[in-house]
Amino acid sequence: MKPELFWLTLTTTMTGLFWMPYIINRIVENGVWGALRNPNFDHPPKAKWAGRMMHAHTNAVENLVVFAPLVLTLAILGISTPATVGASVMYFFVRAAHFIVYSLGVPFIRTVLFLAGFFAQMTIALTILKGIGS
Repeated sequence: MKPELFWLTLTTTMTGLFWMPYIINRIVENGVWGALRNPNFDHPPKAKWAGRMMHAHTNAVENLVVFAPLVLTLAILGISTPATVGASVMYFFVRAAHFIVYSLGVPFIRTVLFLAGFFAQMTIALTILKGIGS
């Protein structure tokens, strides 16, 4: 398995788990049956971190939609460079940190981490475009 695919698998798994603390909070606030009902957006979570966490999860999913096809394109084209491996590793850790910082409500660092993830995505995209052009 190419390292980029390994890091994509870890990133996808991590993103898939980001909803869990939010749901645990909903169970604590509303009980099991209350948490199982359809979401009522007129009643946001009492815990501000839980609301921010749900937004962080949404942001992670939105960015995974960009990251995953880029890594899969690398694999299809048989491209793997130190830059793409580094970008994939960086993307995983930056998204983990972004989730934590977003949930804690730290705005400036959150933005810097988001931009670092974008930089990782663009590193992979430019490598693909360079490889296609060769």
